[in-house]
Parts: sequence; structure tokens; C-alpha cells
Amino acid sequence: MRAWLELVRAPAALSVPGDTLAGAAAAGRAARPGLAAASVLLYWAGMALNDWSDRDLDAVERPERPIPSGRISPAGALGVAAALTGAGVAAAGIFGGRRGLAIAGLLAGSVWAYDLKLKHTPAGPAAMAACRVFDVLLGAGPDTRAAAPMALAVGAHTYGITLLGTAEVDGADPSTIVGAMAATGVTAALAAVTCLGGKSGGGAAGRLGAAGLIAGYLATAGRAQVALCTDPDPQHVRQAVRMSILGLIPLQAAAVAGRGRLAQAAALLAGLPAGRWLSAKVSTS
Repeated sequence: MRAWLELVRAPAALSVPGDTLAGAAAAGRAARPGLAAASVLLYWAGMALNDWSDRDLDAVERPERPIPSGRISPAGALGVAAALTGAGVAAAGIFGGRRGLAIAGLLAGSVWAYDLKLKHTPAGPAAMAACRVFDVLLGAGPDTRAAAPMALAVGAHTYGITLLGTAEVDGADPSTIVGAMAATGVTAALAAVTCLGGKSGGGAAGRLGAAGLIAGYLATAGRAQVALCTDPDPQHVRQAVRMSILGLIPLQAAAVAGRGRLAQAAALLAGLPAGRWLSAKVSTS
């Protein structure tokens, strides 16, 4: 069981349900737990497919991963990726109707394109960012325009994570660190526009909560990235990636709080300590 949890980076999936909650909040519609479940299934599919695609490279660089270590067969990993993809798209259709099915199809296509073709190209970070953009829009329903700024905020953050991920083996050079920090800054600015604007609809308490959560996002993701300026070795890069993944949770909670949905924001934040504990037990890199 541990090998399968490592294959799909199970702890990192705690950062996924908040995408659809943030999209729903930004669009002013009720959250649908079924869509959050669909996005988790598609995330796990992408992680399994990632390891299948990188199995030869991991045999050299990360022999402890489930496939090169022999704990999971390549065929098993590919089969799980396909099954999870089908389940995720089906769930999106059930709980989101035709629009949910269409967006989930775009999301699934982006995931497979990234893992099979784009990951090791200059387009890789942008392709991964597109996956998260679609994930936020999955929760937005018909009003994708209202959710677009928040979707782009999550996409910018994901761009920075993916950029850092390219340095997990050899360490980060200055341009990679600066690029990740710039993405984090853009993310915070877009989130502020979405969560603190006059049309956010959350009232003073919601805006105050959102402002604190955006600051929490910067403290979680930004601080780990800034630390790389003095020590950019692979171990610290992997730590920065883990913290950046978890940083999505206060970012998503800010979008929810900005709409005055403080109980939902608190529920999202409750996953942060668990995510930190689990990421120390099960690899998310």
C-alpha cells in the first residue's frame, strides 16, 4: 500500500479539492464535493502516469521510486493512471453535467500531454499550470469568466512549483529561483484582486480573512523559495517544492474566505497540518 501511496503522491492530493472550492467561490456558486473528488482522481492519475513516463530516468536519478525499485510494475502504474483518468472524467460528468465533463476532458488531456510529451520541454511548466487552471474552472460552472483571475493565480503558482521541480536532482540556479519567486509574487497579486476587490462579496470579515490567508500563502511558499537563495542544493529544492504544494491550501482558502465562506476556509486550512505530517512520511517529490 505504501508503494501505491508514493506512486500517486497521496499527501499532495490534499492541495487539490481546494481548486474546485476556490473556483466555485470565485464564481459565486455552491461548492460540489463530487467535483472535488473528480479533481483528486485526475491528480492521482497524473502522478501515476508521471512515474510511468519517467521510469527509465527515475531508474538512474531516483531508484527508490516505486517503479524502478520494483515495488510496482510499469504496466500496473499505467493501468492505474488510465483507470483513475476514466473515473475522474466520469465523476466530473456526473456531478458537473456537460460543462463539467468538457472541462474535465480538457484537464485530462492536458495531464496526459504534459506527462507524455511536454514535461521535459520548455513548455512543461506552462502545460502543468494549464492543468491547474482547468481544475479551478471545473468548480466554477458556467461563470468561468468570474473565476478566471483565481484560476490564473493557481496556474501561476503551479508554474513556479513546476519550475522548481526541474531542479530537484541537480539543485537550483539563480534564474530558476528568481522565476519561482516571481511566479509566487504574481500569484499573490492575482489572488488579492480576486479576494479583496469590492465585488468579492465577502464583507469586511471575509476580506480580512482573505488578506491574512494570502499572507500565510507567502509565508508558506515564498519563505521556502527565498531560503534557496542561500542554499539551493537538491534537498532544499525538494523541501521548497513540498512547501509550495502545501502553500496552495491557504491560497485556495483565501478565495473561499473572500466570498465570506469562512467555515469552508477553515475546513481547507485543517488539511494543512495533516499535509505537512503526511509529506514527511510519504514522498511527494
